Amino acid sequence: MQTNKSITMLPKYKRVLLKLSGESLKAENSTEPFDPKIIEQYANDIKSITDMGVQVAVVIGAGNIYRGMNEAESGIERAHGDYMGMLATVINGMAMQAMLEKIGIFTRLQSALQMDQVAEPYIRRRAIRHLEKNRVVIFGAGTGNPYFTTDTGGSLRAIEIKADVILKGTRVDGIYTADPEKDPEAVKYETISYKECIDNNLKIMDMTAFTLCMENKLPIIVFDMNKPGNLRAVIEGQNVGTLVTQ
Repeated sequence: MQTNKSITMLPKYKRVLLKLSGESLKAENSTEPFDPKIIEQYANDIKSITDMGVQVAVVIGAGNIYRGMNEAESGIERAHGDYMGMLATVINGMAMQAMLEKIGIFTRLQSALQMDQVAEPYIRRRAIRHLEKNRVVIFGAGTGNPYFTTDTGGSLRAIEIKADVILKGTRVDGIYTADPEKDPEAVKYETISYKECIDNNLKIMDMTAFTLCMENKLPIIVFDMNKPGNLRAVIEGQNVGTLVTQ
């Protein structure tokens, strides 16, 4: 006599870096920098894959708090403004850390800028050890240098910790031939090569970040993070989002 058994999908990736935009933490049409419901959804989705044994690192942008401004208009020079943005990424990291710990996930927040009261200093070997102990590691303050985006910081950290893939969580379900919100004829790519992205001028990340991934053969998956369960579906190897590879 046969019995039904629940089937648990094995993860396709063992160690991942999840890159989120700061804007994604903010509710649409809201003036508040955080929407607790969005952060809670993201935290639960992260928990769903750590429960599978996946090691997770996270990098979050800062657009919900601070975006670089025109120096001529604001009087804030580029380097100074970039440091302000780095501090904002630590605030976002703390918000995500608080929600993850609320639902029982052990975390570590590491900062590329020294701020011992709120975060560990970024030390590559320590970060890898935390991941091996199944702690979610959140990387704040970008690379610690001005003139580099959080996309570049995410790509760099992913390479340093030897992540299997960068998961770029966005509000769209992949990469299209054109902006699907503006062009109803836009077609979604299931997979696309780094070269095709460059040839078609598809701006997945800034060019420095993208080149880092391409040179180190680090695949990127662009997917809709706002749909609950999508992150787990990506980890299980389901046909979600768009894969960028060789």
